[in-house]
Amino acid sequence: MRRKRTSPVRTAAVGAGFRSGLEHRVWKDLLKRNQKGIQYESMKIKYTIPLSEHSYTPDVVFPNGIILEIKGRLMKADRDKHRLIKEQHPELDIRFLFQNANNKIRKGSQTTYAQWCDRNDIKWCEKTVPNAWLREVL
Repeated sequence: MRRKRTSPVRTAAVGAGFRSGLEHRVWKDLLKRNQKGIQYESMKIKYTIPLSEHSYTPDVVFPNGIILEIKGRLMKADRDKHRLIKEQHPELDIRFLFQNANNKIRKGSQTTYAQWCDRNDIKWCEKTVPNAWLREVL
């Protein structure tokens, strides 16, 4: 059986403690922009899927309280999870950074990741974190 080859970018990211190359790239960009006090996967947020309790670990938490979820792919399980978290924790400001916000949520769908966020009142960006988010006071 042939093994799936891992890209050097992903290998470097995992070696540095990240879950994806995109998370690692965004983190390095934030550090290069002198963002002090940011934390990677430093918080756990409990949420309940009916009849079972789960926890969610955000990718990045900014000192101003903004929680950033970095997504290359926005799978159905992620969409369901974030709807539940938003419903159960309306006080949290969770935002998404997409590798490509124009990706469709599933094959054959007309809905993009960006449209899904807009419909669910979730702020989002593509590729890099806007400077305004870093300066924002909650």
